[in-house]
Amino acid sequence: MPEIYFDERIAASYDATSAEMFEPAVVDETVDFLAELAGTGAALELGVGTGRIALPLRRRGVPVHGIDVSAAMVARLRAKRGADAIGVTIGDFATATAPGTFTLAYLVYNTITNLTTQDEQVACFENVARHLEPGGVFVIEVYIPELQRLPPGETVHAFKVTPTHLGFEEYDVATQIAYSHHYFVVDGRLETFSAPYRYVWPSELDLMARLAGLSLRERWGDWDRRPFTRDSRKHVSAWEKRVGSG
Repeated sequence: MPEIYFDERIAASYDATSAEMFEPAVVDETVDFLAELAGTGAALELGVGTGRIALPLRRRGVPVHGIDVSAAMVARLRAKRGADAIGVTIGDFATATAPGTFTLAYLVYNTITNLTTQDEQVACFENVARHLEPGGVFVIEVYIPELQRLPPGETVHAFKVTPTHLGFEEYDVATQIAYSHHYFVVDGRLETFSAPYRYVWPSELDLMARLAGLSLRERWGDWDRRPFTRDSRKHVSAWEKRVGSG
């Protein structure tokens, strides 16, 4: 079992400190994209957390099952209206088995980087392939590392500077690990959070997908299907399980 960074302390304030990701415009575009790919089938969310996407996707009529290693985050999900319709498996989403098969699996908000080794990320793709029906789709939303923004010799990039949130990414290019350091003001008090993440490039993800019997179906710069270009700060990619694989 991997180390749990999203413990009770972080889970208690997660929705508040990630408020911009809960904005209807952000959630609706994500759910529209995923619901279209799920079709009449079921969806598997890896890293379901407090249900930011799982709950509205279920309200759209898509059956959703989630996997998450943090019981504290899932407890916040369980306290929300409609959560009784979401099945959850507690475990490492790189290896845990969920009941049934799915037409869609997805990882949003950079969650693939929670797996901090290449082997774990490869295992995640293989695990997804085992859960997907032939022709099913695996979707990942993940940021593009901001290494171009670093002056020579520097390792730290400020990615968020507001009156209530300071965020810094500390890059180790030798290990492909970015340490995220956050400082939040929540209800007048300071909250801090630091954790390691393994950043991963689109081409590397495509190779992981190929090893698992998946092939790239589409790649966009965001959920609204804007083109993915050299200026994109993130990408939303979808790989399809080849018929006859796995």
